[in-house]
Amino acid sequence: MPLLKRLVSTYLSPYRWLLAQALFWMAVAAATTGAMAKLMEPIIDEVFTNRNQAMLFPVAAGVLIAFGLRGISTYFHSVQMNQIGQSIVADIQRQMYSHLLRLDLAFFHGTSAGNLISRMVNDVGLMRLAVAECLTGMGKSVLTLIVLVAVMFQQDWVLATGAFIVFPVASYFVARLGKRFRKVSASTQAELGHFSTILNQTFQGARHVKAYGMETYEEGRVGGIIENLYRLVHKGFRVSALSGPVTEILSGLAIVTVVVYGGIQVINGERTAGALFSFITAFLLAYEPMKRMAKLNSQLQGGLAAADRVFALLDTPPSILDKRDAKALDVTSHDIRFQDVRFSYGQDSTAIQGIDLDVPDGHTVALVGPSGAGKSTLLNLIPRFYDVTGGAVLVGGADVRDVTLASLRGHIALVSQEVALFDDTIRANIAYGRIGATEDEIVAAARGAAAHDFIMGLPDGYDTMVGEFGVKLSGGQRQRVSIARAMLRNAPILLLDEATSALDTESERIVQGALKALQQGRTTLVVAHRLSTIVDADRIYVIDDGQVAEAGTHGELLRRNGIYAKLWGMQSGAVSPDAGAPAQAAMQ
Repeated sequence: MPLLKRLVSTYLSPYRWLLAQALFWMAVAAATTGAMAKLMEPIIDEVFTNRNQAMLFPVAAGVLIAFGLRGISTYFHSVQMNQIGQSIVADIQRQMYSHLLRLDLAFFHGTSAGNLISRMVNDVGLMRLAVAECLTGMGKSVLTLIVLVAVMFQQDWVLATGAFIVFPVASYFVARLGKRFRKVSASTQAELGHFSTILNQTFQGARHVKAYGMETYEEGRVGGIIENLYRLVHKGFRVSALSGPVTEILSGLAIVTVVVYGGIQVINGERTAGALFSFITAFLLAYEPMKRMAKLNSQLQGGLAAADRVFALLDTPPSILDKRDAKALDVTSHDIRFQDVRFSYGQDSTAIQGIDLDVPDGHTVALVGPSGAGKSTLLNLIPRFYDVTGGAVLVGGADVRDVTLASLRGHIALVSQEVALFDDTIRANIAYGRIGATEDEIVAAARGAAAHDFIMGLPDGYDTMVGEFGVKLSGGQRQRVSIARAMLRNAPILLLDEATSALDTESERIVQGALKALQQGRTTLVVAHRLSTIVDADRIYVIDDGQVAEAGTHGELLRRNGIYAKLWGMQSGAVSPDAGAPAQAAMQ
């Protein structure tokens, strides 16, 4: 099986020495089980039938030693295999997380967070069962079966052959059930991913759920998913449980064969009662691992279904990578140039149509225009969140596709309206873009962002936990922490993506002042909705339908009396609503 082979070769191989030790202890446990079956013969024949007192204590000592060795060996192989299983879980999760962080934004936009979390937690947990517990159980069961079968064939190969003729039949049924269970398990894992997605959305959007009175609707939606999960899990259990009656019936037939055939031999004096009891004991002991293997096969199939989903994720290649000959960005000027840039999100979705524009080194350039015109798309092309489908984006004369991603993004600081604060301290959030920054540098950045005073007013100052997504701070406070982070990064290129659009007037005034300080001496590209925030820009480009419609300074664009002038009039109240209707419609 390719999946199982990949699972073992990739993740189990690094622990082969520990696995070898575990297999040794499994072999010891299997040997002691065989010894227990073999000891039944002298117990019955010598101690009970012949009443040979000289054999009583040696046989009793043998039983005690066998049980003691079995307990010790079971402990060691269980601990070692658990260590292997937990290590494999950690390895897979580390690899998955590292791989996910390097995938493109397009992947995250097309895949729900709940689905990814489900794969990292639920699917990897099932893989741990498949690799550790299932392989442990399988290994021990196979070794035990080998030893017990050897004992049985050593005593009577004809009787052993008759008893084990049911094994191929049982194996066939178990294999069929395993395939069915794997399909059910795959559906269950997919539904769990959907469940995680819905929970993530409703918990994060709890405010809107309550505001619109949608509690009953959400209860019904989640209730339906829970019902589907119940049915799938129960169906999986029914399929798995079918192996029980199959193995019980077939094993019963084998026991009847052994009792009848062996009983006739004992009655005719061809075999001692002890030898028959020893054979039956070996068979009964072999029945347990056989039944265990049937159950473990279902767990293994569930783990393989999870592995299929995990490997599908790991095999998803990032589309934005460093070229083989990519070099670090090393330029003296940080001007940005868009040369005949074209970009499409899909075959039928053209966002940018042959745009040419320049952002001179150390200057501020603004992009304005209607929603969906392509302003943020242009900004996202600079740090290579997406790659152009035509033309080129140059930084300091270097094509961004020819330099390493790490060096390119190391020259860029981003402040957007979607502030990404993590559930950590304010200090850690400011220092996020520059790990290892000193306390003085963090405080200086906070002062520059007009954040120091409000931070010191909090109960724990810079050690205050901001909550998930910064929920414990106001919008203006979150934005100022984000600006402090950009200041601390001290990158020569600054990208501002509607950084004040979601703020009230007072917060915008404070944040705008901090942004002015941040822009000093940096090449700045601003995407703005409120035109009052970019009147001092060195150049303004009006983007409409993926093209440059107008370009110039604030004064030049007003005198041109085009799209920009109408937008300015609408926002400043200098024109009537009718005159600005086209602009108003465009901005919505």
